[in-house]
Amino acid sequence: MAKLYFHYSTMNAGKSTLLLQASHNYRERGMDTYLLTAQFDKRAGEGRIGSRIGIGVEADTYAPGEDLFAKIEARLAEGSVACIFLDEAQFLEKEQVWQLARAVDDLNVPVMCYGLRVDFQGELFPGSAALLALADEMREARTICFCGKKATMVVRQDEQGNVLTQGAQVQIGGNETYVSLCRRHWREAVGDRAPE
Repeated sequence: MAKLYFHYSTMNAGKSTLLLQASHNYRERGMDTYLLTAQFDKRAGEGRIGSRIGIGVEADTYAPGEDLFAKIEARLAEGSVACIFLDEAQFLEKEQVWQLARAVDDLNVPVMCYGLRVDFQGELFPGSAALLALADEMREARTICFCGKKATMVVRQDEQGNVLTQGAQVQIGGNETYVSLCRRHWREAVGDRAPE
């Protein structure tokens, strides 16, 4: 039975690597997969899912307002697909998450979404909030803070390494912009110091 999955974490946990490995496992067994990534995230190149460890593949893209149910239905009409993989799921709109859920339910195809849970201000992304509400299964990909504890938060930095506490929710960037931290060190970094 098909399910909607949400694999979430903070930055630098290897979400894209996990997605690429899972897709490879299907393809290695002769099953086709359909890969999607956010149209405006071009860090790995346009229409490409890439990992910090240097692997990547071509992917279709999705844009705000696009009907993902129709997109998946059209792809399935071209031939069998064992699984749909979607990277940068935090950028989905609530209605697009519902469209993915409908694709799982009505088209009987598993959909695996990979993305961030919270932004640099500790707020849920709209796509992540909808996935947390609708996903059949959720899996956390873990990474660590510099102190060795599990990182669950991320800070955004400027070019000089100063922590930013305000700004647009979405700003595409990598290691030069974002640092994953445990909650305690995130609080310290944003000026919410723990009591002595």
